[in-house]
Amino acid sequence: MRTSDAIIDCLTSNGIGTIFGIPGKQTLPLNKSISERDDIRFVMVRHETNVSHQAWGYAETSGEMAATVVIPGPGDMNAMNGLKNALNDCTPLLHVAVETEPEVRGGDGIHETPPDTYDNVVKENVTVETPESTIAELERAIAIAREAPKGPVRVGIPKNFIPTDVDLAAAERAEPGAAPELPRDEIADASDVLAAASDPVIVAGGGVRAGNASGELLTLAETLEAPVATTYKGKATFPEDHPLSAGVLCGGTSAELVDCLESADAVLGVGTDFDAVWTKQWSYDLPEDLVHVTMTPSDVGRGYDPRVAIVADAGPVLAALDEELRDRSLAGGDGAARAGAVRDAEAERMAELRAVSEAPLTSVSALTALRDALPRETIVAADAGGSRIWTLMAFPAYEPRDYVNPGSWASMGLGVPAAVGAKAANPDQPVVAFTGEGGLMMCVEELHTIVSEDLDVAVFVFNNDDYAIISEEAERSYALDRGEYGWTRAPLDCTTIAEGMGMRTARAETPDEIVAAAREALDAGPTLVEIPTDPYEPQAGEFMTR
Repeated sequence: MRTSDAIIDCLTSNGIGTIFGIPGKQTLPLNKSISERDDIRFVMVRHETNVSHQAWGYAETSGEMAATVVIPGPGDMNAMNGLKNALNDCTPLLHVAVETEPEVRGGDGIHETPPDTYDNVVKENVTVETPESTIAELERAIAIAREAPKGPVRVGIPKNFIPTDVDLAAAERAEPGAAPELPRDEIADASDVLAAASDPVIVAGGGVRAGNASGELLTLAETLEAPVATTYKGKATFPEDHPLSAGVLCGGTSAELVDCLESADAVLGVGTDFDAVWTKQWSYDLPEDLVHVTMTPSDVGRGYDPRVAIVADAGPVLAALDEELRDRSLAGGDGAARAGAVRDAEAERMAELRAVSEAPLTSVSALTALRDALPRETIVAADAGGSRIWTLMAFPAYEPRDYVNPGSWASMGLGVPAAVGAKAANPDQPVVAFTGEGGLMMCVEELHTIVSEDLDVAVFVFNNDDYAIISEEAERSYALDRGEYGWTRAPLDCTTIAEGMGMRTARAETPDEIVAAAREALDAGPTLVEIPTDPYEPQAGEFMTR
């Protein structure tokens, strides 16, 4: 059997049915094997940076894994951005990198890059050393990517191995192991801490999504009657229309949510690493009675010293805690009131921004209109940048796989390619991307991918003709001119750009126009809706914290 055919057999037999990539001369034997079968889809991307972003969006919105394939050197290095994002977010994907031939390594062959260049942007970096070991290494890589904590794995396969016909080593498929036994003493200790707390708060991170543990989170929160705040990666792991929802910890964390967190007498942090972003470099004064549940041992003690630490998957721990607490007398009980007070205060803060009804709109008024227009089950892929922070604050989300945004890597230009991956994974759900025009210009070529792949994706562009989150900081902290990093003298017409790539377009300048355009876009095929927004609107990081 040709090695290229065996590679595709290995992927499909492991449940990987979608590959994102750009064909190159080095990958053509593999592309030929893909083209000869109908059980795997190849999505042809327009820039290598986006292949890993698309695989990330696929996995984040479906819980399933996709693969990527790129050429050596420039292709591989362009994909590093998305690989690092997936690593930070514990998102599984298989990155197949066609490598320089072993006998050429060190001789400056075309596109040659030392394989160890990629060690720090993936969970594991596997280099195939012999043709016969190709499938065994692929099987190992897939198992590593799927083992919690999950992550991206790179497999470098020399280009001269792929077209060969050799006797391939048989590989034992690694089945998921039995769940480890939970540390019962620590579960009991954590239960004691939470039962005794009169004002407990739960902080839920992206590990709740990765562990498919939203159901267990909801059950425990209701048992404890505790407010639930999610991190920016945990958004939507707890439904934001639930009475216990207390909002999102992010760059725009409100003063009221900070007070709710700091006034708690016990905090349960689950599926979060207490990273420097949402904790604002560990500046929050958390209680001594801190219970930390994480899959990564090195997370424990980072920034905060927990009273009880449990290194385990979120779902089983949450279920075990609920079992311990369900029949106990609990000191708490006013969680809905505390969460409601935070929501009411945030709504009052944003009221003036939400009320703007004429162009240029604020992000809050535009997002409010979009939430009114889009069905509850819509999958939203939100880009990084100023619009992401307002989206975290002002656009409620309800299901863990229906809202995704980048984590601490925070790379701009991710929203549109992530929506491509999301639609490939979820063809029967409406999928939209939220991005600023700055983020769009970092991945604008993927509008053409949406059209060429005939993906029913709607892209909403908040266009303020400015890197506004940077300009605001430049003016406020460094006395630079207002709008220092805007381009009002050369404004972008995003609809014209999209029309040139074959998209249907609309421009919406009022909330009513946004609602109409959004509802029409969901049934219209590839569509871009441009929404002019105010470059001088308040930035969430300043407005919500004062």
